[in-house]
Amino acid sequence: MAIWTPRTWTGLAALSGLCAVALGAFAAHGIDAPKPAEWLRTGSLYQMTHALAVLGAFALNRTGARGMGLAAGLFLGGTLLFSGSLYAMALGGPRLLGAITPLGGLAFMIGWALLAWRAFTLPATD
Repeated sequence: MAIWTPRTWTGLAALSGLCAVALGAFAAHGIDAPKPAEWLRTGSLYQMTHALAVLGAFALNRTGARGMGLAAGLFLGGTLLFSGSLYAMALGGPRLLGAITPLGGLAFMIGWALLAWRAFTLPATD
């Protein structure tokens, strides 16, 4: 049984988007401290952006573009590291978790680089 099916990719992207909206709302209405609210807003913005990027990478993957599953995985992993570390700090976790945040950013950048590489190397269909 394949784990990485269209249902899985779409479901993970949708759940990521849902969590981004919920945590963004929590930042706007549930936290008074400025720095934790900023961390939640930043985390939710990046999470939403990359939930949509997962859908885009998956759509390209369906056309046969190689490497798009890896790009989508990097976007999801980057979300866990980048947004997850910001959320944890905002909710009282140790500031040491901030050292993980750039690793998530690096995963995002590699994912976007893969997406760009495939966009420029795919054979023209028009």
